[in-house]
Amino acid sequence: MSHQKLLVVVAVVLTFGCAKPAATLDTGAAPVRIEPGTPPIDLRADVNRNGVVDLDAANEDDGEATWDSTHGAIFFANVDDDSARCKGTDAAGRPLPDATLPDCNDATDEVINGDDDLADLSTLVIKAWPEAPAGTVARLLLDPTPASKVRLFRGNTPAATPINPDLPLALADLTKGVTVLLEGKDIVRNMGTWDGFVDVTLQVTVPENKYWKPGTYTDTVRLRVAPVLTFHHLQPVETAYASAVPRDADSVKFLADVRTALMAASPNMTLVTANTQDQWAQDFFETGYATMPGANGAQRVMRVFFRSANIENPFDRSFPMRDAGRIVFTRFRGKDVAGIQQIDLGSPEDSQSLNSFGNFETIPPYTNGGKQWPLGRVIRGSITGFAPDQSFVSMTEAQKYQEPSVNVDTSWLLVGHIDETMSFLKASTPRGWILLVNDARLAKSMLEAEVARGNGATPMFVGMNWMDDQGNEQPARTTISALLAKTDIMMASAEAAVKVDEQLAIFKRETGITDAEIIKVPFLHEDVQGTSLAHMPGTVNMFVLDDKTVAVPNPHGPIIDGKDLFQKQLEDALAPYGYTVKWVENWNLYHRLAGEVHCGTNAMRAIPSTKWWEVTP
Repeated sequence: MSHQKLLVVVAVVLTFGCAKPAATLDTGAAPVRIEPGTPPIDLRADVNRNGVVDLDAANEDDGEATWDSTHGAIFFANVDDDSARCKGTDAAGRPLPDATLPDCNDATDEVINGDDDLADLSTLVIKAWPEAPAGTVARLLLDPTPASKVRLFRGNTPAATPINPDLPLALADLTKGVTVLLEGKDIVRNMGTWDGFVDVTLQVTVPENKYWKPGTYTDTVRLRVAPVLTFHHLQPVETAYASAVPRDADSVKFLADVRTALMAASPNMTLVTANTQDQWAQDFFETGYATMPGANGAQRVMRVFFRSANIENPFDRSFPMRDAGRIVFTRFRGKDVAGIQQIDLGSPEDSQSLNSFGNFETIPPYTNGGKQWPLGRVIRGSITGFAPDQSFVSMTEAQKYQEPSVNVDTSWLLVGHIDETMSFLKASTPRGWILLVNDARLAKSMLEAEVARGNGATPMFVGMNWMDDQGNEQPARTTISALLAKTDIMMASAEAAVKVDEQLAIFKRETGITDAEIIKVPFLHEDVQGTSLAHMPGTVNMFVLDDKTVAVPNPHGPIIDGKDLFQKQLEDALAPYGYTVKWVENWNLYHRLAGEVHCGTNAMRAIPSTKWWEVTP
């Protein structure tokens, strides 16, 4: 190489901030020795979380091997179905068994399923090193613990091909630079087996050569899989869901009232119905979301549906789970929509109801005792010996940002769901929301006050029927005085009030909520098989649509001064917070079958503006 050419090469190297390895320049005077340069090994990811990979930004490189609330790259678990290829059936059109139903998604093949799938992958870039000497060997390595959780592709188009970490990259991938795509294969299921982090390392071995220090060099980037978070009631409904029970007039009426409530809230809210005999739409699936940084400050979003961990057919090895929950995969899973299933088929039979999602709610964001939950916190009915599926609990806890859950005792309730006694509404209060809680004492005192006013003979439950053990309908109509005279109902209500007090004590301790932020919701209880159930429609079990509209079961209470006593109480209690109550008829299909409006509805809600990656869990 001539002196002139060598000088030109040195100039190029200096633009990369590195000196050439050992060589000499003959300038006619004493030889000048140039020290070997350190190879410019550089693997980049979206560490600064602006939605793109910046090759020249210092904050894209600083601290890239660590991860916290201020910096660190993120990736999705790519478990949606962007090309709509997953049908839930085998080649012959037969339903897939429960165990394998979730196995078809965009991460279960080794191809990129079109441009939509491409958008769900995270980008890494190997920065160009044009002077990499011949014989240089580069590999991309994954931390051995989570290596099975991710897949790497070479390229940045749907035609990108998987990278085998055991095989070296082409030398041109170093000299010209190359884009690498990372695909997450699953969410975090258990912190004991994977914490959600992946370290991707560019390892480069440089041979003996004139200009660069030989040896093995590495550059590591740490990434974290986006957690799946659940919605709270402060997020308005975007899409509502309910079961359409075939050939059932009560279902038709229920759906009509729900649609009326949705329209009152916003014409943009839609109702999706599923034809099924399982009317408990709240119970067999739960909605959630995963987000990661997008361009221009936006969030990239993947919607998520969880299937409930209910065992419905314990003796059917192919289809042991609650059948209605299959809708998560057979209908909902699709473009930017994932389905998740987690179940321990050995979970106790007597606690199966706790696995229904009426027993899974999210407390809105709050701060208490110096601890913050800016994305809300899970609350469930759970005590020792009477708890939901522990594998599902481990999975939700592994998401970190809404845990640990608040657990209260619901074992005294027939159904055992947290939504039987509590609900949440957005409000202008110190924490931004209020708690609605059942108060059987208030229901009794309201009725007693009407007796004192001379209204004891006023009828209740007019036109409604109960169903006896033989399936025969019996009139539910009674009077205020007659209901108060039923000592079994008064005793069950008194016991329920004590149990709700115990729940409330735990809730106050965990959240710091004050009595000024609590709205009492009156209804009586009855004893059923040694457990408690709402005797009157449980009006706390409501469908919260947005910050001004709630859909509530019609209580069919006594008409006093032209107005249902219990309707008036709730409307008056919520009016100062700006809420309109839309009454829904749910007596036959829900109330007398041990549920209410919330039990029969579900929702996908608006994505919050709070970014989980800016939060310390």
